[in-house]
Amino acid sequence: MIWVKQGKIFSVENNFDWMKSHAQIPTVLVLEDRLRVYFSTRTVPTESKTTFLDLDIKNPKTILYIHDKPIIENGKVGTFDEHGVMPSGVIKQNDKIYLYYSGWSKRVNVPYSNLTGLAISDDNGKTFKKVGDGPILSTNIYEPYSATSPHIFFENELFHMFYCSGIDWIKKEDKYEHTYDIKYAFSKDGIHFSQDGKSVIAPKSKNEAITRPVVLARNDKYHMWFCYRGSEDFRDGKDAYRIGYAWSNDLKNWYREDEKAGVDVSEEGWDSKMMAYPYVAQTPYGTYMFYNGNGFGQSGFGYAVLEE
Repeated sequence: MIWVKQGKIFSVENNFDWMKSHAQIPTVLVLEDRLRVYFSTRTVPTESKTTFLDLDIKNPKTILYIHDKPIIENGKVGTFDEHGVMPSGVIKQNDKIYLYYSGWSKRVNVPYSNLTGLAISDDNGKTFKKVGDGPILSTNIYEPYSATSPHIFFENELFHMFYCSGIDWIKKEDKYEHTYDIKYAFSKDGIHFSQDGKSVIAPKSKNEAITRPVVLARNDKYHMWFCYRGSEDFRDGKDAYRIGYAWSNDLKNWYREDEKAGVDVSEEGWDSKMMAYPYVAQTPYGTYMFYNGNGFGQSGFGYAVLEE
């Protein structure tokens, strides 16, 4: 499968006083006449908010609407999402929209802790209410560091979740960098998930970090795209995020073949140094991959179209 790039759609340019930089982690809800893209933006460098914009479903380069306020408030003092809320997975179930998000809180010895929360909408994804003050996916005896950036889909009466799980904190010069892999969890109600701690997609080395999986069922197989980076020069450098790929016949056994991802950084421009946080959306008008470019979304997000 090959992805044909269509260019950048949106970047933040002080659109509102709370939207200073970044349009990070595009997360797409397919509606009848439009694509509702949830994304994370930053008020200050260390805090993130979540909002959305609407795109023309036939021509995603056409922006129909930009929401003028955050849709999920940061958590209370001391909670897992006190310092940031970033979208990651969205699914429509009956008349409700479930938005799974990464919640961030600052730490002392390491920069942050991040876990997964859930907010639910009753008005087609315009406003949301958290299911509670705590996370629905958390650390445990098998996963002591983090559990975040999930992708969700519903099949055979189960909510299937693939997510990013922390492996270690590696000290590089004067700071710690996080490494992580992809794990799997499942649920009957979309709120209470079972985690077994087993790695689904493992790093190729101790310095590699893998995150933001998205799964597509197509041609009798499951296809997964994700992004991976190193731990050295990864802020727009030689170890920066690239798009990876794996496939499976049963959702349990996955075979990683990054060379078949079908897309890579451009020779120049907004996505020439980094491609990160892919999200694949199937529509009646084509299958689209939305992704971030340079600077972890500081340069905005764009999309590519699947070509068989």
